[in-house]
Amino acid sequence: MDLTAIVHALILGLVEGLTEFIPVSSTGHLILASELLGFTGEGSVAFKIAIQLGAILAVLVAYRQRFTGIATGLLARDPGAIAFTRNIVLGFLPAMVVGVFAYSAIRQLIESPLTVAIALILGGIAILVIERMIKPRAETSVEAMPAPTAAKIGVVQCLAMIPGVSRSGATIMGGLLMGLDRKTAAEFSFFLAVPTMAAATVYALYKEREFLHADDLGLIAIGFVTAFVSALLVVRWLVGFVARHGFAPFAWYRIALGGIALIWLLSR
Repeated sequence: MDLTAIVHALILGLVEGLTEFIPVSSTGHLILASELLGFTGEGSVAFKIAIQLGAILAVLVAYRQRFTGIATGLLARDPGAIAFTRNIVLGFLPAMVVGVFAYSAIRQLIESPLTVAIALILGGIAILVIERMIKPRAETSVEAMPAPTAAKIGVVQCLAMIPGVSRSGATIMGGLLMGLDRKTAAEFSFFLAVPTMAAATVYALYKEREFLHADDLGLIAIGFVTAFVSALLVVRWLVGFVARHGFAPFAWYRIALGGIALIWLLSR
């Protein structure tokens, strides 16, 4: 491994971890960062997919007591644990089905920085509009969420297959539109990320297996660890931040970044 490759792995791992769970599109950031660094090509796609597993691990660690409690509750047939699991499964299924059948189209979009820039701007505007529409709500829980609401959020999550839209942004904003409070919408997005991202990552790595080489494992490990540590910090910080400030700061950031990226891409 040369020093440049190590630095690129560290930067991309940091970008993945810092952006995966906030509504700014981690995939979009990785695409733009890769374009800026010159880290492109078939092998780069496999790398960017693999390091997402670090962010998934961060959720499992941050909420390990919650997941342990759910597992124990399922064995004891606890209604709350059953409702939690049901909602996660219902939220996950639409993305699983669409992802399998639309993989080729998604794969082409992943290589389009211009799509990312436009989606960042439009998504930021959408967040600002939704933030103005919603009113303060009493705090609830993922377990108390009606099954149809979980399924509808799962359908909305499919929009995030367009790079730049943001999986967390789609699920959180979808949850808010369907009556969830900010804390519950954010936590459901975290929990839903585990099966969604795990399945998407494993499937994508299988499809990209010809571009994975033993020589790349060291760089993937660096990106994985960096993504894990940075994502862990974000997951622990985000719920408190949005409770105080809402999602508007992320919307303005999206619009600014998308605008800068659009100007840069069109002027090259």
